Amino acid sequence: MRRRIRALVAALSALPLALAVAPSAHAADPTTMTSGFYTDPDSSARKWVAANPGDGRSPAINTSLANTPMARWFGAWSGTIGTAAGAYVGAADSHDKLPVLVAYNIYLRDSCGGHSGGGASSASAYATWIAQFAGGIANRPAVVVLEPDSLADYGCLNQTQIRERQGMISGALAEFNRQAPNTWVYLDAGNPGWVSAATMAQRLHEAGLRQAHGFSLNISNYYTTAQNTAYGNAVNSELAARYGYTKPFVVDTSRNGNGSNGEWCNAAGRRIGTPTRLGGGAEMLLWIKAPGESDGNCGVGTGSTAGQFLPEAAYKMIYGY
Repeated sequence: MRRRIRALVAALSALPLALAVAPSAHAADPTTMTSGFYTDPDSSARKWVAANPGDGRSPAINTSLANTPMARWFGAWSGTIGTAAGAYVGAADSHDKLPVLVAYNIYLRDSCGGHSGGGASSASAYATWIAQFAGGIANRPAVVVLEPDSLADYGCLNQTQIRERQGMISGALAEFNRQAPNTWVYLDAGNPGWVSAATMAQRLHEAGLRQAHGFSLNISNYYTTAQNTAYGNAVNSELAARYGYTKPFVVDTSRNGNGSNGEWCNAAGRRIGTPTRLGGGAEMLLWIKAPGESDGNCGVGTGSTAGQFLPEAAYKMIYGY
């Protein structure tokens, strides 16, 4: 592993004080062990461009989407998870780049929203899966976003299921801390329009946030970076007041260039946002949701399935119409 120690003083000095001094689960900083973020060579946008070189939309999608670093999502479709995660971070490591991975396989996943329902067959099956995920990453540098929506999506769960979910999340954090010491893990905290900052702070803490590096915001949504920064700071204020600590946060900017129109599922007229980078009002701005991939059978993606690449939606998102 080639390790390039690069100072982040300038980036950190731009952050709110609470974020700059937030405690970390690990001493290691994967951003200083790599030379930039990894671009997935098998992203849906890249695959579509390669398969459709004569399509008039290909140049724009290639330039604006296919060559932008973004997260790869892992779930049941990934096959043997330890092998899949290990291969991905290994490829990134061979290029001295930092990969962003999303673990998306929690038991009763999206049980309230429904468009991305599924996940592990039981809490114990999830524990096995996530342990293998962490083991696949091992000591290579990585960023992991842990189970989008899992802490905001409580509306149809009973208290027993909520406690079970909290146990799955805290158990996952323990595995990453044990097996993947150079990985920063972020618990997902929904978005500014979903759960109040006070409620989210409590949910994050009860799920083990103290063991994590930080929390993530706006995954697969459209709220502006400024709105997310205000919300993240409000969550940190609640964490500080109630529990005596704060945490860094990252924002998914993949589709927030035009902000939100109140719709969350394949909303029309949205636009790609600031590409993946350090800083920008948060610890990092990341493309976590791949622009152009459907949220499900809804909105401008009517007739599609969650995760399906929609070239027309992708093309329009580049220009914001």
